[in-house]
Amino acid sequence: MNRIDRISAILIQLQSRRVVKAQAIADRFNISLRTVYRDMRTLEEAGVPIIGEAGMGYSLADGYRLPPVAFTLEEATAFITAEKLVETLTDEVNGSSYKSAMFKVRAVLRNAEKDYLAGMDSRIEVFKAKRSPHMHGNLNPLQLILKAVTLKKVISLDYFSHYRQQHSQRCVEPVGVFYLDNYWHLIAFCRVKNDYRDFRFDRMLNLQLTDDDVITNHPTLKSYMDSVYRQRNLHQVKLFVEKEAALHLGEQKYYHGYIGEVEKDGGVEISFLTSSFEGFARWYMMFGDYARIIEPDVLRERVKMIGEKLLLKL
Repeated sequence: MNRIDRISAILIQLQSRRVVKAQAIADRFNISLRTVYRDMRTLEEAGVPIIGEAGMGYSLADGYRLPPVAFTLEEATAFITAEKLVETLTDEVNGSSYKSAMFKVRAVLRNAEKDYLAGMDSRIEVFKAKRSPHMHGNLNPLQLILKAVTLKKVISLDYFSHYRQQHSQRCVEPVGVFYLDNYWHLIAFCRVKNDYRDFRFDRMLNLQLTDDDVITNHPTLKSYMDSVYRQRNLHQVKLFVEKEAALHLGEQKYYHGYIGEVEKDGGVEISFLTSSFEGFARWYMMFGDYARIIEPDVLRERVKMIGEKLLLKL
């Protein structure tokens, strides 16, 4: 990206938030803080009313607005793709709100761009998995939960515990939400258990926003999830899987800690993070005649021991 395009993008970024830190700009464009300061001076010299405070960040003076933003075709196509994802992977309320926002995005496009997107719209589809989770009572929890996070309010939650097969009433302090393996999850501090818990959306029977304020200063969602993974004591596993078998691993690899793969001659080298060598070894044996354990040795030994016990029983 040349400097003129970068400065224009920085100006748009400044308008997108009340305060933008210099480090956030540097990270986005992979530039040094010195370059950020130089670009900000360029904007100021061009007459842009920038307010900057040491240690706080940059903001635009109240009332200053850019003219309507013109999207590139690539950016507009990305919006269409996101619209399909939001409609399929979130609740009805959130999908409806995004669709309304997309009408506004389309309104600022030129006619040629509108025609382009009209043709693209029918060429992109996102399908729900066959095991798509069912929301109880037509609940639409995402918007309410995000509202509670923003307002720092406690949520009253009627929840069905799959493990105990029982209903429970909880008052929780929401930390954040994430999507994994076709399910939405809420991470929240449970006042009943006095600890953080993971609540799946499809097991929520009812939820309400209360007037109680969240007083505790909770970690960010990212820092919490990072701590969870550290506590789980994850171990790295590398396999070489022949192409014939690699194509049929499907979603199962995600349940066993899949993190990435690299194509090699005759197959694929796949990396995992697992907390259980026992469980991983037994899964590996389902396709082990088409694969080879690269590392670690402890997994190789565990598979060997299971195989020897199996032979004795044949």
